[in-house]
Amino acid sequence: MSKIAIYSSITIAIIAVFAALSDAQSGDGKQATPPLATTTTDSPVRQGPRPIKPGLHGVGKHIPNRSFTDITGKQHSLSDFANHKAVVFAMTGTGCPLCLKYAPSLAKIENKYRDHDVAFIYLNPNASEGLDRLREAVNKHGFAGPYIKDANKQLPAILGAETTTEVFVLDQARTLAYRGAVDDQYGFAYALDSPRVNYLSDALDAVLQGKKPAVQATSSPGCDLFYEAKDKSDSSASITYHNRISRVIQANCIECHRDEGIAPIALESYEEVKDYAGMIGNVVKRGVMPPWFASPKHPAGVDESNTLHWANDRSLSVSEKNDLLAWIDAGAPRGNPADAPLPITFPNGWLIGKPDAVFEFPRPVAVKATGTMPYKNITVATDLPEDRWVQAIEVRPGQIDVVHHVIVSIRKGGKRVEERDGYWGAYVPGNSTLVYPDGYARLLPKGATLNFQMHYTPNGTATKDSTRIGIIFSKTPPRHEVKVAGIANGKISIPPHAENHREEASLTIPRDVQILSFLPHMHLRGKAARYELLTAHGSENLLEIPRYDFNWQLQYRLAEPRTLKQGDTIRFTGWFDNSANNPANPDPNKTVRWGQQTYDEMHLGYVEYIVPGVTPGETVAGMRRSRNRQEPRNAGNNDLPRIGRRSIDIDALISGIERLDTDQDGKLLKSEVPKKHYPLFDRLDDDGDDVLTIDEVRESLRRQQGR
Repeated sequence: MSKIAIYSSITIAIIAVFAALSDAQSGDGKQATPPLATTTTDSPVRQGPRPIKPGLHGVGKHIPNRSFTDITGKQHSLSDFANHKAVVFAMTGTGCPLCLKYAPSLAKIENKYRDHDVAFIYLNPNASEGLDRLREAVNKHGFAGPYIKDANKQLPAILGAETTTEVFVLDQARTLAYRGAVDDQYGFAYALDSPRVNYLSDALDAVLQGKKPAVQATSSPGCDLFYEAKDKSDSSASITYHNRISRVIQANCIECHRDEGIAPIALESYEEVKDYAGMIGNVVKRGVMPPWFASPKHPAGVDESNTLHWANDRSLSVSEKNDLLAWIDAGAPRGNPADAPLPITFPNGWLIGKPDAVFEFPRPVAVKATGTMPYKNITVATDLPEDRWVQAIEVRPGQIDVVHHVIVSIRKGGKRVEERDGYWGAYVPGNSTLVYPDGYARLLPKGATLNFQMHYTPNGTATKDSTRIGIIFSKTPPRHEVKVAGIANGKISIPPHAENHREEASLTIPRDVQILSFLPHMHLRGKAARYELLTAHGSENLLEIPRYDFNWQLQYRLAEPRTLKQGDTIRFTGWFDNSANNPANPDPNKTVRWGQQTYDEMHLGYVEYIVPGVTPGETVAGMRRSRNRQEPRNAGNNDLPRIGRRSIDIDALISGIERLDTDQDGKLLKSEVPKKHYPLFDRLDDDGDDVLTIDEVRESLRRQQGR
C-alpha cells in the first residue's frame, strides 16, 4: 500500500476523533445585529481625535496679553514671546494617563521646532499636583519652555481649553491658528505604535510658512477640565463632597484610584476629585467607568433593580450616578468636613493575604517609553514535587502603570500553550485575584510551568517589569475542581473595511455542569459579544456585552452558579469593526485572522465551570475547547471526543503512523505527510515542533478521547 493510501486511512480515523469536538462556526457574511448599547450617550468606547468646526472653538480669535508665573517663580507675559514666529500652549498633567503618554511626544516636537523660533508653554490646571511632582515631570521629559501651574485655570479659560491634552498654536500676532490634538497616536481605549496624522507638527509647518493649517481644530481625547461654577455656593448645595460624593468614590473607585492603587489617578481627597470632576462626569455619562460592560438588563429579561445577577457587578446605581452628576453640575461643593465618612484602609502587600508560594519572572522585562508592544510570553518553573490544590490566586505586576493585562496558563511536559485552552490565573486593572469559596479549588500539577502572557502599554517612561503570582493552597481536598474551557473560532476571517462582521463558535455540554463565570476575549477590532444558551426548548442570552473594550478583560462572575444539562450548547458570538471608523484599527485594508498579537484578532469566550459529583482530579470527558468544524447536531448526546459510541483504536492508529515513518527513527516529520493533512498533523503536535513521536500521538489521542 502506498504511503498516501496508508495516511488516508489514518486520516479517516483522525477525522472521526475530531469531528465530535465542539467547533466554531465562522461568520457567513450576514451582518447580524450586535447587542444594543445601553449607556446614556451611546458613545463608542474607542475615541480618537476628529475634526471640529474651527469657528465654534475659537480659531481665528486674538489671545490677549496675560502675565503668569512658572514653577521656578519666574514672571512671564505673552508679550515676552512677540519675537517668536509661533507660540504653543500645551495642556499637560502628571496624573491623566493620556497626558503621560503624550509628554514624550510634546518634548520631541518642542525640541524639533526650537530652531524655528517656536516657543512652548506648558499649562498644568490641577490643584492637587504638588510642585515637586511637576519639577520631576519637567526633568524626566526634558521640557524646555515655561511650566505653569494654573490651578485657577485662568489661562485655560482664555484659550477655551476643554481637556488636559489639548495644544493651542498662536501665530506671531497672537491669533489662534490651531487647537486640538497633538496627533492621533493615543486616544480613549486605544494606542498606535506611531501616529497616522501629526496635527500639531502639520499646523506649525503651515504657520511658519504663513499658511492656514489644513486642519484647524480637532477634538482632543484627554481628561476633561472642570471649571467651577461661580454662581454656586457650598451652603446652598444639598449634595456635597463630604456628605455624599466621598462615599460614592469610596464604594466604587478608591480600590484602584489611590496612591498605591493600580489606576494612574488618585481620588483620595476633595482636591483630587475636584481636579478630575470634568473627566469623572465624562466617563460616567459614557458608561466606561467604573469598568463594567455587561448589559444592565438581566439576560433573561428579569427586573434586576433589587437583585444581584453578577457577583462582581461594578456598575453605579441610578441614584449614585444621578447624585454624582448633580454634584458636578452644582460646581463640586466641598461641604462640611464633619460629614465625611471614616477613611478606608487597605492591606499592605497581597490582597489574598500572605501567599503560601510566590513565583516571579526569572529576569525583568524591558518596557519601552512610547508606542505599542507585542505580547510577551514569560515562563516560570514551579518545581512542585506533587500536585497541589489552590484556593486563591493573585497576579501582581512589578510596574502596574505599564501592565495592561496578564493571562497565566499552565504548561506541563513541554506542551505549548494556546489561549483557547483556558486560563489559570489572570490580571486586569481592577481585578487581580481569583478567590474561590471553601470546597472549590484549581489544580496546580506537579512540576508545572507557568506561562505569563504579558500585554504591556508604554506610558511615556521606559521601565522594567517583573510580575509575580502568589497562591494560597487549599487546606483540605476540595469538593469541586474549578476548570476553564475556551469557546473559540480559530478560523475567523474579517474582511477589509467590515464595520459589523460577525463570527460564532459553540460548545456542546458533554455532561451536567455548573457555570461560574464568563470572560470574553477579542482584540482591537472587537466590538460586541454575546453568550447564548441553546437547548431543546429554545435559546436564552447568558451575557450581553453591547460595547466590548479590549482594555478591560473583565470576568463576569455569576452570583449563583448556573446549571447546564448534558446536550445543552453555549454559543459565543463576537462582532468586529475592521473599518477606518475604528480608531484602534491598525489597518482597515487588511483581512484579519486569528493571531497572537493585538494587530491580529481572536474570537474566544472563556467559561469557568465545575462538574458536580465528580471527584476533583478525576479524569472525565470535560468541556474541551471548541474546534473549527461544524458541530454535529447529535454531538451533545455523547462525550465530546467521541463519535456515536465508537472509540478510536489508538494502537491500530499508532501502527499506521509507524509505517509512515520512512526513516524508522521513531519520529514522523511534518514534511513526510501531504500538505492537505497539515491541520490534522498540527492537532496532534502538542508541542508545535513539527515532529510527531509515538508517545506524543498516543498521549494526544488519549487526551482528546478523555481517557
